[in-house]
Amino acid sequence: MACMPTRRSSADTEADAGAPVAASARDRIVQAAHDLFYREGIRATGVDRVIAEAGVTKVTFYRQFPSKDALILEFLEFRHERWMRWFTGALARHGGTAAALVPALREWLGSPAYRGCAFINSVGELGPALPGVVEAARRHKADMTEAVAALLPAGRGRAALARAVALAIDGAIVQAQYLPSAEAALEPLAYLLKAVRPVA
Repeated sequence: MACMPTRRSSADTEADAGAPVAASARDRIVQAAHDLFYREGIRATGVDRVIAEAGVTKVTFYRQFPSKDALILEFLEFRHERWMRWFTGALARHGGTAAALVPALREWLGSPAYRGCAFINSVGELGPALPGVVEAARRHKADMTEAVAALLPAGRGRAALARAVALAIDGAIVQAQYLPSAEAALEPLAYLLKAVRPVA
């Protein structure tokens, strides 16, 4: 996925109109956790590694996050906001209809930084051991499905069709990790979308 700006907390302000204040310690921790958790996995990444990457002390870290579990949930919230911002922007760039889904997803699935869906990965790693992860994944997929529904023809079958398309997207996300190309993973989704008349 293309690099996007980090989320700024309400405590972050700008010293003047032309010079943004450096990222807060909390933002640096969350950004470091995001990059490490997504690239290398949650279980494989210890708190000490996040602390070193963020350039903060242990005291600072634990003032912000009392546990790794708390950081994991913040990472997922950050990832959700970041990914949805990219997704809706990419759909708009590609025309804002159902036909935009394949080229938008091609951007992400074909990226060298692509490591699958952070939410599917997190549920696979942690599952019921951290129920908040499962709930975060449900919310993320519901919002993704809602964004898909907005592209589909209005009618009684719209919600069911959006769920089917969202399932095909998840399939492409998983398959892109082992098929030879993003294009191969997107073929079933493209086939499904041929039957969809974009919203005018």
